[in-house]
Amino acid sequence: MLISYNLIDITIGLSLKITGENMGIEIERKFLVKDRKWKAESSEHIIQGYLNSDKNRIVRVRIAGSRAWITIKGLTTGTSRLEFEYEIPLEDGRVLISICEQPVLEKRRSIVIHRRMRWEVDEFLGENDGLVVAEVELRDPDQNLDLPDWIGKEVTDDPRYFNSNLLTNPFSQWNLD
Repeated sequence: MLISYNLIDITIGLSLKITGENMGIEIERKFLVKDRKWKAESSEHIIQGYLNSDKNRIVRVRIAGSRAWITIKGLTTGTSRLEFEYEIPLEDGRVLISICEQPVLEKRRSIVIHRRMRWEVDEFLGENDGLVVAEVELRDPDQNLDLPDWIGKEVTDDPRYFNSNLLTNPFSQWNLD
C-alpha cells in the first residue's frame, strides 16, 4: 500500500525524523490460520531471501513466477512500517537470491477475498513447513476488520512470525508447548 505525503514525521525507535514525498507506509496485521476453510482466488510459489535481515532495515528479494522484486522495509512499529518495493528483472532477482543470507524462504501464497478485503495466506515450506499465516494490509492502523472464521490468533506483534526471523529461528525448531 502506498500513501502519498508532502511532509511526514514518523518516530521510529530513536526518534528518527523522516521527511519526503510518496513515502511508502505498510500497515499490516498478521494472524495464524486455524483451518483450511478458506478458498483461494489464486496462488503462487514464492522464493524470497534477505540481503539484510536487520530489523531496522530489511532488504528482501522475492521471486514469484516470472517476476522479481526488491523491497526495503523499516522497523515495525505497531502495525506500520516504511516499505519501498520495486520490480526488477527476473534474472537480476535470481542473481540477488544467490547472494542472500541463507537459507532462503519458500512458501505458497494464496489470495483470498473476504468482504472486499484481500488476504494473503502463506503456507511455508522447508524448515517452516506447517506454519500457515494470513496477512491483510489496511488503509490506516485503526481500520475496522471483519475477521474470516478461519482466522486464529493474531501474531502481528510476535517477532517469531516475521519472515526475516524465520531464517534463523525456523518454525520446525519451535517448542510449541
